[in-house]
Amino acid sequence: MAGAISTTRSNTVLTQEDSYRNGHLTKAAFISIAILTFITFVGNFTQLQLSAALPTIVSEFGISVTTGQWLTSIFQLVMGVMVPLTAFLTRRFSTRQIVIASMAVFTIGSLLAWLGSSFALVLFGRLLEAVGTGVMWPVLQITVFSIYPLSRRGMAMGTVGMAMSVAPAIGPTIGGWQTDMNGWRSIFLTLTIIGGVSLIVATLWLRNFGANDKNAKADFFSVGLSIFGFGGLMFGFTNIESYDVAHPMVWAPMIIGLGGIVWFVLRQVRGARRFNEAARFVARAKMGVAVDDGTGTAPSAEAIARAKATQPPLLDLGVLRNRSFTIGTLCASLSFFAFSSIMVIMPLYIQDDRGYSATMSGLIMLPGALGQAISQFLGGKTLDRLGARPVALIGSITLLFGTAMMSTVSADSWIWWVSIWQFVRQIGMGFVLMPITTWSLNCLEPSEVSAGSAVTNTARQIAGAVGAPVLVILMETFTDMRHAALGGGAETYAAANIFGVQWALRISAFLVLCMVVLVLFGVKGDGAGSTRDLTHRALARARAQHEAHRGK
Repeated sequence: MAGAISTTRSNTVLTQEDSYRNGHLTKAAFISIAILTFITFVGNFTQLQLSAALPTIVSEFGISVTTGQWLTSIFQLVMGVMVPLTAFLTRRFSTRQIVIASMAVFTIGSLLAWLGSSFALVLFGRLLEAVGTGVMWPVLQITVFSIYPLSRRGMAMGTVGMAMSVAPAIGPTIGGWQTDMNGWRSIFLTLTIIGGVSLIVATLWLRNFGANDKNAKADFFSVGLSIFGFGGLMFGFTNIESYDVAHPMVWAPMIIGLGGIVWFVLRQVRGARRFNEAARFVARAKMGVAVDDGTGTAPSAEAIARAKATQPPLLDLGVLRNRSFTIGTLCASLSFFAFSSIMVIMPLYIQDDRGYSATMSGLIMLPGALGQAISQFLGGKTLDRLGARPVALIGSITLLFGTAMMSTVSADSWIWWVSIWQFVRQIGMGFVLMPITTWSLNCLEPSEVSAGSAVTNTARQIAGAVGAPVLVILMETFTDMRHAALGGGAETYAAANIFGVQWALRISAFLVLCMVVLVLFGVKGDGAGSTRDLTHRALARARAQHEAHRGK
């Protein structure tokens, strides 16, 4: 009897009134948000957890660094492909159904990677982990936006945003320690246990948010196009290490990938146009406005039913017409590109070039995670008070300075020099990533937030997935050039590799500079927090204080 009551309560949909009262979350909403945040934390924690273990895995399987980094890149790429499905999944299935199915797939993937006897099986396990966690951040994001009022979203997103931003930063620390203590497979054993516990907790206590439509359908052909598009482009690019640029294994996948991406974009644009026309048709018919469905007569009930059945595109790129949203998405993508790639490159420098252990590699990167945890929370609160522009400017300039200083590493640098500047970099990340994302979504209409969340998260994940192989290959290209210039030989390879790391970091710094320019000239308008806005707010507060004083 008690179990039946518990199941009924779990399946109840929490409305905004049931979730947020008198400036606080209700108990049921708080527990559910906590569960969603924890599961999202686990998924993002898993993204880069293998970065400190990557040199060990590369050595054990006898593969190249470029091949090994697919363990990180495929995770982010699959997450990027899964994110567009979020809009469909949240329409078609309940919150509980999505989360429970996702954690089941994640647990199976972790189990397979733990027991896998070959690199291919481990890679497939990582793919399943990504499928299982790919929708969790968008689901959490949409839930927060549907519960909190506009004035409280900055703080809320800054708090739950730590699940996305801090988790990948502490992943290498714990992953490195586990690798040294019990081998890299212990990472997947731990994730299998965590996945199983999360599955049980979600089944027992997670509540539903928002209604779902059992008639909703997904455009799985577009899903296939995105897989071939982005996957083909990355596959061809990573083959540059093994083949000449003119080799078919390089240019053929890249052409297929570019073709798939173009086809994907055109299909989404046509789908959005068709859906919007159908929506206008139905709206006019409901208001009794004369419309023509092509027959020269008033629309029939069958025509109206067909229009209602028209499904939205997998990814509604129409939100990119909003200039502020586009600027915010570009900034978030550039920051994720720089962040993800350096989280792969620096453990290689620390372990391969300087000879430190995986545990030491993780500890060196750990202070950055703590810095980002602090700045993530403060950035959200500051966004609510000052607006996005001053917060994002401080963050992007800090990120630029930290990246530029990190590029000065050498063969005899104090190893904690890396830790100091990674700390500075992640302070900047905390101040720029979540505030700029929250501001860009706030610039959309409420009905567009779900589509906007899917677009910005897809762009960010794809940028992160592309960032690692692009900068790793550039690093190895500079390394080979320097190695040849030094006359070859094993004794000069470490010096050449450090040269490659330096130039990869300089390229990353240039990309962050582009982001600073975007923020400086692009973040404007409502919620941006310009000097004029701040002056008006200050004058309003002064008037209110003056009136209060006169009232006394």
